[in-house]
Amino acid sequence: MNGARLPAAVLNTLILAVLFLIAATRVSSATGTEGREPPTYVGSEACKTCHPEEYDSFVAYAKKAKSFSSIERLRRSLSEEEIGKCYACHTTGYGKPGGFVSLEQTPHLKDSGCEVCHGPGGDHLEKQDAATIKGGLTKKDCEVCHISERVRAFRYKPLIHGGAH
Repeated sequence: MNGARLPAAVLNTLILAVLFLIAATRVSSATGTEGREPPTYVGSEACKTCHPEEYDSFVAYAKKAKSFSSIERLRRSLSEEEIGKCYACHTTGYGKPGGFVSLEQTPHLKDSGCEVCHGPGGDHLEKQDAATIKGGLTKKDCEVCHISERVRAFRYKPLIHGGAH
C-alpha cells in the first residue's frame, strides 16, 4: 500500500464491520437460549455510526466517557482488590460475559460507555432493533453506580442523564 494510511472514517467502518461479524457469528450450545451466547459488549465507538449526535455529545460532555482515567490517577494508592472494585463502575461490562477484562484484552471497554446504561450492544448492532437495547432510562438505572455513599465519598453531584445525550 505504498505507505498510505486509511482515513479514520474507513478505519472506523472496518472496525464496526469486524465487531458486527464477531457478534453475528458467536454461537453457543451451552446457553440453550436460541443457541446464542449472552449479548456481547461492543464498545461506544460501535454506536457512533448510527447515533453520531448522541455519541459526540457523550464523549464531549459525559465524565464517564473518560472514567478509566480516575482509576489510572489513583492506581498507585490502591491495592489490586480495590482497583477491581473500581472496574464495576469505571469500565463497561466488567465481570459480565464479553465485558471489560483488561486494557490489553478489551481496550475498547476501558471507560464507562453507552452500554453501561443501555446494556450490551452486540444484538442491537446485529439486528438494528430498538427492542434489543435498553431505552427509557430512569434514576434507578444511574443508582447502580451512583449510590449515596459513593456520592458522599467522592463529593460527586450526579446529574440524571447529565452530559450523556
